[in-house]
Amino acid sequence: MEGDFIKINKWLLPLSWFYGLAVKTRNTLFEMGVLKTRAFQIPVISVGNITVGGTGKTPHVEYLVRLLKDQFRVSVLSRGYKRKSKGFILANKNTTMLEIGDEPYQMKQKFPDITIAVDKNRCHGIDMLTEQDSKLDVILLDDAFQHRYVKPGINILLVDYHRLIIYDKLLPAGRLREPLNGKDRADIVIVTKCPKDLKPMEYRVVTKAMHLYPYQRLYFTTLEYAEMQPLFQKGQLDVPTLDGLHDKHVLLLTGIASPEQLEHDLSPYTPHLTPLTFADHHLFDAKDVQLINDTFAAMPSPKLIITTEKDATRLNHTDGLSDEIKKNIYVLPVRISFLQEQDNMFNQQIRDYVRKNSRNSILAKAKDDHKTNNSHHSGDRPRTISFRNN
Repeated sequence: MEGDFIKINKWLLPLSWFYGLAVKTRNTLFEMGVLKTRAFQIPVISVGNITVGGTGKTPHVEYLVRLLKDQFRVSVLSRGYKRKSKGFILANKNTTMLEIGDEPYQMKQKFPDITIAVDKNRCHGIDMLTEQDSKLDVILLDDAFQHRYVKPGINILLVDYHRLIIYDKLLPAGRLREPLNGKDRADIVIVTKCPKDLKPMEYRVVTKAMHLYPYQRLYFTTLEYAEMQPLFQKGQLDVPTLDGLHDKHVLLLTGIASPEQLEHDLSPYTPHLTPLTFADHHLFDAKDVQLINDTFAAMPSPKLIITTEKDATRLNHTDGLSDEIKKNIYVLPVRISFLQEQDNMFNQQIRDYVRKNSRNSILAKAKDDHKTNNSHHSGDRPRTISFRNN
């Protein structure tokens, strides 16, 4: 099984060799300790990939948020790609999308009660978060697998089922951002965007082909789509469903890294699907808006527009969309679910790590160790030990 969406430019393979040499040199400097990696006392979970393009990072980070937020004090730290600001920014209810980027903004809108921050320097960002909130239990690093200055407690590598890294090549011939052995740093590997009806033989083939070490856990996830929501017409009652698209002409408006998966998933619901694709994180300008307006106006009725949650954060701040579009544009929320009933195992692995490494657990262990050490030195005489919070 080779990746559905992988395209290798063989003419660029010599350039990939030079690119790989540079990346290997950087990784070697980290392994030798020339470039320093920092570990932190607070639990840190990193989610990322080693490929260019979308592997579903945001839905997986959101899954972790939902998993942990009711039991632990959670923070998400992102780079804030393409934001119009610099340095560390702690999001609040008044923070704009341009200040923190579309994906952190999306998460802040969905989870207003958790801490969302952005900082290109992840070590500095973690320092700032722990300094401002001493009760923080866990930090989720969004898109940080290659940010090796931080040593996470759990390193999660996402691999697109349709672009398996084992069949890919280094940039610029392929989409790998580092050599394949970079996957060895992962504690957990998740094969994302899998077909819901993945056959047992396919599980075995992928598992064997990934060639993971015994210390690494392999999981498989698929995308689940929730009910569509109107972007502008809040409170609208007659919201269309996916099953009701069969007689409608649908303009699929995306500015994401890998729209092919969404196109593939929507095509069974309607024979009238028109993709309008922009670059990942694209900020829509007046020319783009005119193209969107003209494209939708030219489509036969009945018609509507479907877009992603990430694109919705940017479209919501875009001027010039026609009234007709505002009445007929819908956001399609996406979540991930685990295949083979692996969610229980994954959930337990994550919760156990956070619980055992939280500050309260570490303090409790330190007190127990202190008691044990003192008892060893006290002979048969009982001794009273008191602890004081500093």
